[in-house]
Amino acid sequence: MTHKNSDFVSRLNKFNSGYCAEVPSVALSRQFTESLVHALFPIREKCAIEEDEIAIELERCSVRLRELLYSIRDSLARTPSEIADDFFSRLPEAFEQLAEDAGAVVKFDPAASCVEEVITCYPGFYSIIVYRVAHILYDLKVPLLPRIMTEYAHEKTGIDINPGAKIESPFFIDHGTGIVIGETARIGREVRIYQGVTLGALTVERSMANTKRHPTIEDHVVIYAGSTILGGDTVIGHHTVVGGNTWITESILPHSVVYRNHRVVVKDRKDFDMPIDFQI
Repeated sequence: MTHKNSDFVSRLNKFNSGYCAEVPSVALSRQFTESLVHALFPIREKCAIEEDEIAIELERCSVRLRELLYSIRDSLARTPSEIADDFFSRLPEAFEQLAEDAGAVVKFDPAASCVEEVITCYPGFYSIIVYRVAHILYDLKVPLLPRIMTEYAHEKTGIDINPGAKIESPFFIDHGTGIVIGETARIGREVRIYQGVTLGALTVERSMANTKRHPTIEDHVVIYAGSTILGGDTVIGHHTVVGGNTWITESILPHSVVYRNHRVVVKDRKDFDMPIDFQI
């Protein structure tokens, strides 16, 4: 078998030898993500959590981050310690944003009984936690690690938020499965997004890597399920409601309502002469 596949083995070796970027351990990256989420929101069976416990959890996160950064140190513009210190200096601001995000869920979703339910049960909130901490590392120009973190959240929740997106708080994702938010998307305050929404690019070309490819969503916008908004020049004005299953590639003025102008017909079954047993 080895003899028969020698050419293939050589091809594999040649291909993989050509890609030598330093990559942090995926397993350790996931451990760091989970430990950081747990440190920020340590929901447990007991209500009283000691400050020392939280401090120890954060210190463990710090050790894990330094370990990850050290593994890709040749790809960093600064030392792992400098970047880690900078990360943790920005973490309190990210936490305050997350506290607002959790509060927005309780405010807008009648199914949310308390913040504890949001933290433990809402995949949208989990994806936002991971996005906000990964975005700090993205801003610090750490390669690959922020994307590994958000792709881990994507795998767990079905929500794909690129760490480069800029999202203000509070931000509310309801249900969330199938949401895609591109790298250069901009989202303002008190925006609500439902499942299946795409904030994407009109075209995908390598030459556009350093340009704004994804839309801007201003404050107090609601985007209902299945809507697609594309293009870096597309701006959805503040206080706009975007109805479900809409396709938008042009800017929308503030205080607008956008919806598909289709008609749902209801007829009595005895007058309906089309087949009922549809085959799909």
